[in-house]
Amino acid sequence: MSDRPLVSVVIPARNEERSIGACVGSVLAQDYPADRMEVIVVDGDSDDNSMAVLRGFGARVRVLRNPSRIVPTAMNIGIRSARGDIIARVDAHTVLAPDYIRVGVETLQRTGADNVGGAMRPIAGGRWGRAIAAAMCSRFGIGAYFHFAMEDREVDTVYMGMYPTRVFERIGLFDEELVRNQDDELNYRLRKAGGRIFLTTRMQSHYENRQRLSTLARQFFQYGLWKVRVLQKHPRQMSVRQFVPPLFVAALLVTGVAAPWIRAAAWLWGAGAGAYVLADAAASATLARREGWGQFAPLLLVFATMHFSWGSGFLLGAARFAGRWFVDEPRPPQLQAAVPAAREWARASAGE
Repeated sequence: MSDRPLVSVVIPARNEERSIGACVGSVLAQDYPADRMEVIVVDGDSDDNSMAVLRGFGARVRVLRNPSRIVPTAMNIGIRSARGDIIARVDAHTVLAPDYIRVGVETLQRTGADNVGGAMRPIAGGRWGRAIAAAMCSRFGIGAYFHFAMEDREVDTVYMGMYPTRVFERIGLFDEELVRNQDDELNYRLRKAGGRIFLTTRMQSHYENRQRLSTLARQFFQYGLWKVRVLQKHPRQMSVRQFVPPLFVAALLVTGVAAPWIRAAAWLWGAGAGAYVLADAAASATLARREGWGQFAPLLLVFATMHFSWGSGFLLGAARFAGRWFVDEPRPPQLQAAVPAAREWARASAGE
């Protein structure tokens, strides 16, 4: 088995005491040879019991510190510290199937792709959690293929992802400005450089999705806001469907403000809102037939929360980053650069 490539699993985490144990446990339970895999958790100064959970794994897990506390810096710290031929990103809210890493390595070797990943399968919890999970797997909710993938194919982006380390040597690391959407930006750079991304449904994992409307709204608002920076850096990265939510929200705002004085504006506002309600109801009914009709009302609100939060975030981002259009953007961080913060965190070994 010594001819298997060494895989470095990098897990960005912060305040994940509820999920980090199951996540790391699923990584350590892989059927891939243990001596050909290393596990690196990059912790963003957690102030809960995450470190205590991680200490329970002993020397099987290496813990690094991420003082910036955001995902892209965590990934870069982990990649720069990794020894592997392959980098596998694993999110702390995810539990992997036992063959996930092996299938990923085999898919990289079989396809010659530069990044491989699987479908994103959410884990539901409670009435609202189940509605959010169902909406996340719906084409009406999210357009990215990995949310509802049913067959293997080349794609624009994948969930998490496994990359040969040479990819980062060629295109650079994650953009550390992007609090959200850093995967999309990196994968766009990869494809622009001639790289290929492949999704296989055989790479199976389960992700603990948001369980409340408030946290879902915050998540999608941030997605929309930071998508503006991705658009400014890479204007061709956006697809037409991604402009629909902000344009719709902007149209409702403009016609809503003008409606008291302009009859046509009032008519347009009513027509637009009515069309959305009908589309939302149709998508919610389609899912409720499968999930149970008790989920119909929650699904209506979940879809609306996703779309309006994303659209509003994008509009705010367009205003917040208005001065960043058509400027020279700095190069992404490079793999060769040294990062003093990328060292074993003393708290992990000392038990502080």
